[in-house]
Amino acid sequence: MAESFQSRIFEIITGDREIALDITEHCATYLEEVAVERDGLLNVFVPHATAGVAVLETGAGSDDDLLAVLRDLLPPDDRWRHRHGSPGHGRDHVVPGLVAPHATLPVIGGRLALGTWQSVVLIDTNGDNPRRTVRLSFLG
Repeated sequence: MAESFQSRIFEIITGDREIALDITEHCATYLEEVAVERDGLLNVFVPHATAGVAVLETGAGSDDDLLAVLRDLLPPDDRWRHRHGSPGHGRDHVVPGLVAPHATLPVIGGRLALGTWQSVVLIDTNGDNPRRTVRLSFLG
């Protein structure tokens, strides 16, 4: 079977506070449509200067712990040179340097090959931009 590349975007509302938002179901639904019984790679990309994608456990506190670590490392105060937006917004522009704006994940038999407790999570610390675009691309 020849390999193909397919891509789709979806928009999601993240709200006006920092959030670790599980988007695993969006990824799974997309793969059900484009990767039936196929092996390949899913790339998840957020084309924003203030958001990232992480693969981690959700619901047991790890998602909140990651946000707390980002707050500790990148305090939302006035130290940042990037100064437009809300006070401390410059730190949001540093987040993608620590939480990459993309993740590439294995797909086996049309399904994400994640570990038992792993989820695909959109990390957004920028309350100034509540609407996010996510691009899902399948190569397989």
